[in-house]
Amino acid sequence: MADQKPGLFKRLFGAETPASPPETPGPPETLPPHAGQPKQSWLQRLAGGLKRSSDQLTGGIAAVFTKKKLDQAMLDELEDVLIQADFGIDMASTVAEALRRDRFDRDIAPDEVRAVLAAEIEKALGPVAQPLDVAAGPKPFVILMVGVNGSGKTTTIGKLASLYGAQGKSVMLAAGDTFRAAAIEQLQVWGQRTGAPVVARPPGSDASGLAFDAMTAAAADGKDILIIDTAGRLQNRDELMGELEKIIRVIKKVDPSAPHATLLTLDATTGQNALNQVDIFGKRAGVTGLVMTKLDGTARGGILVAIAKTYGLPVHFIGVGEGVDNLEPFAAADFARALVGEV
Repeated sequence: MADQKPGLFKRLFGAETPASPPETPGPPETLPPHAGQPKQSWLQRLAGGLKRSSDQLTGGIAAVFTKKKLDQAMLDELEDVLIQADFGIDMASTVAEALRRDRFDRDIAPDEVRAVLAAEIEKALGPVAQPLDVAAGPKPFVILMVGVNGSGKTTTIGKLASLYGAQGKSVMLAAGDTFRAAAIEQLQVWGQRTGAPVVARPPGSDASGLAFDAMTAAAADGKDILIIDTAGRLQNRDELMGELEKIIRVIKKVDPSAPHATLLTLDATTGQNALNQVDIFGKRAGVTGLVMTKLDGTARGGILVAIAKTYGLPVHFIGVGEGVDNLEPFAAADFARALVGEV
């Protein structure tokens, strides 16, 4: 497909991979709002969170399929719609081929296209929709959170602490983002709210030393889970990635099998740059799974599909809001339906 349309990728995304944003401290991540809002099911929250993406997709599909019979021009336009929604060229080609194979030169309606798209999304995401099995490793099960500034690491840690605490597991948190006083304070607030003790040091402390202390404390206290925050770092800064590698080496001095999960939080609003983050963090930090955040802040939710088809890493959780209950295990079928507006 890329060979047939050499100018399409350049027209949509530019000649090169989108550059990383300038390295500036990310804004403090929002703490969960207080209770009092009407309770919605997860599927309702997911559909609401993906509304911008589903509205763009359904609008684009409706604009393309204005004629009755499916022809090549309509398939080409559909591919453009999907690529603009960050599904990637491979996925756009897959969907177009499925329609060409089964519907070409036959009457077709936008709803039928959406159904085919949902089926292909579920097919692509099914293999990566894997729960994080914290019972699989020794105690404490060590989760290392990595990602760029503003991706939602600290907020996600708080949500995970709440989730696992509700399951009766004992959790300890480590404020390893020692570069930002706000991140340390935020994690301490999450610890208070979830009842999880927090290992913290003054801003500017050595992060690897803090990780060592947290590993030792969690083992001594018999905690089920230790979640270690890390400083947000751009994936193209070699020296910062080197510091992350040092943290991992120190963790392994305490437990050679740790970290038992290295989760990369990805901000869905970064679009194609998220692919680059998965590549670099995967190579330097040994990422084992993904958490996709801020899907409610973008109309390009298809990026998760592109990441799944490119890297095949497990997607453990997705977030569609700031509330403590707006993080859920990833379910391919629910996501596919919500993304195409079928919920």
